[in-house]
Amino acid sequence: MDLKNMGNRSTDSGPHKRPIIIYYLIGLLIVILINSLLVPSIRERSIVDTDYTTFLEKIAQGKVSKAQVDKSDDVIYYEVVEGGKQIICKTGRMDDPDLVNRLYAAGVRQASVIPAKESPWIALIIGYVLPIAAMVLLGNWLSKRMMKSMGGGPGGMMSFGKSNAKVYVKSSTGIKFSDVAGEDEAKDLLTEIVDYLHNPDKYREIGASMPKGALLVGPPGTGKTLLAKAVAGEAEVPFFSISGSEFVEMFVGMGAAKVRDLFKQANEKAPCIVFIDEIDTIGKKRDGAMPGGNDEREQTLNQLLTEMDGFDGSKGVVILAATNRPDSLDPALLRPGRFDRRIPVELPDLLGREEILKVHAKKIKVADNVRFDEIAKAASGASGAELANIVNEAALRAVRDGRRFATQADFEESIEVVIAGYQKKNRVLSSKEKLIVSYHEIGHALVAAKQTESAPVHKITIIPRTSGALGYTMQVDEQEHFLMTKEELENKIATFTGGRAAEELIFHSITTGAANDIEQATKLARAMISRYGMSDEFGMVAMETVSNQYLGGDASLTCSFETQTLLDKKVVNLISRQYDKAYKILEENIEKLHELAKYLYDNETITGEEFMAILNRPKLEAAASYGA
Repeated sequence: MDLKNMGNRSTDSGPHKRPIIIYYLIGLLIVILINSLLVPSIRERSIVDTDYTTFLEKIAQGKVSKAQVDKSDDVIYYEVVEGGKQIICKTGRMDDPDLVNRLYAAGVRQASVIPAKESPWIALIIGYVLPIAAMVLLGNWLSKRMMKSMGGGPGGMMSFGKSNAKVYVKSSTGIKFSDVAGEDEAKDLLTEIVDYLHNPDKYREIGASMPKGALLVGPPGTGKTLLAKAVAGEAEVPFFSISGSEFVEMFVGMGAAKVRDLFKQANEKAPCIVFIDEIDTIGKKRDGAMPGGNDEREQTLNQLLTEMDGFDGSKGVVILAATNRPDSLDPALLRPGRFDRRIPVELPDLLGREEILKVHAKKIKVADNVRFDEIAKAASGASGAELANIVNEAALRAVRDGRRFATQADFEESIEVVIAGYQKKNRVLSSKEKLIVSYHEIGHALVAAKQTESAPVHKITIIPRTSGALGYTMQVDEQEHFLMTKEELENKIATFTGGRAAEELIFHSITTGAANDIEQATKLARAMISRYGMSDEFGMVAMETVSNQYLGGDASLTCSFETQTLLDKKVVNLISRQYDKAYKILEENIEKLHELAKYLYDNETITGEEFMAILNRPKLEAAASYGA
């Protein structure tokens, strides 16, 4: 047992309770004043003693204006008006059953009876104890409410400055490196930290010191938090986990106090790991937006920088942090001596996706013939969290269909659910709309198939989805691609325009169904000219910059208005050329366009194998099948 910590807990409780006791004393005085002043009676003024006969005479004379019978003292108090003055009198109470009638007959309307007094203990409880108890309970309730609303700890609203970090003791997370797949490079870099926590002597012997901090950067859902917990699980040391937003407080200085308390706890439990999730909440660049002001977030950041400089790394305290926005962090936070190591946690590649699927598939029952390599190919660009969702959706689909294990079809459908949403069964297209969508989707697929260096068609469907799509064409590359040539990008734009070109070629009209295609084609064409340098006029000149690359990328132009106008014209010309190319491809293959569209209209879904079989089938054979 830690006696030092026990002493700290016992001494901290005293000062916190003193202000509350003062409030309770003030409340007690208020109760006493209320009991003494709230209901004053006529007995508290000067009183004249009279006999009962005099009392009856005053009633007969109509001089009694008010009467009060006190059964406890067996007396009558009454008020007499003589000479324009009010006199309070008292007389012994007689057993007079006609007293009330006599008072009313004399016009005394303010007559009352005071019942016999309760026990003095009951009066004490009702008058003092109950109000004080109610006040204490109300004070405690308000104190807890304020503690919850202002982020206080177990000590109520007096615990400002206490860290809210969740502490996981040795290996209680139950997560190891074997539970993390698809991030081999990140695991290799973090394994060194684990080895240092296990065997610090061999590093000290050569004079090497472990990095004080490691920053995990990458898109959402790639497993940054999971990696941090795996490090703690492998090292078997306490693990402090806190979000950057928990340092943000309403009162200035509270965030900095929480930082101090967090590092104090970490030093007491060293060796340990401190993990700060979403550190960009408090680690943003200081821009001087509040000159002379007292910015709470900036104070918190300054305290974090000071603590990271001040603590002794040789004790085995390792700081891990995660962010999706590394470009927004303050440079002082990223310099050597603070976050020495930057560990990218990127989207997994083809092999990584396959391994992640296998890890999550261990938690469910899977058919023996499931091809995880095919599923990984179809889920190109998916993060670890999305892959976990795909596995879970496959299991849910198997349960809905009454199976006890997930099949290949379940996994393929779950990919479509993650990409395009669930099938919208209550949306029924009219015959004309269904025909238009069929030609639109076959237009995409046919243009893609007739171009070289284009991804093969995997599936075509015209079943509406909850995302709003009335249909879609899925292309799956055979291999992982990290670079794309200018020709590949142009072919991709032509494929985007194939749906609109098919509508215009067949129906001599266009619809709103190409909205997403237009957006994707425009975005890609603009990037080719402004970012990738794929135009003769601009060459290798960057026209726009991209920030927040891990959160979709926010592009902003960095050129003059004249250049922007010229750039817009180049984008329009590029898309127009690819549209003409797509239109020409469809015009040259119009028989196959009709044949494939009819097949899709009848079956609603075409696999890649069926599509290629019909496309490569000779025209005479196709005509014979139609005649049959």
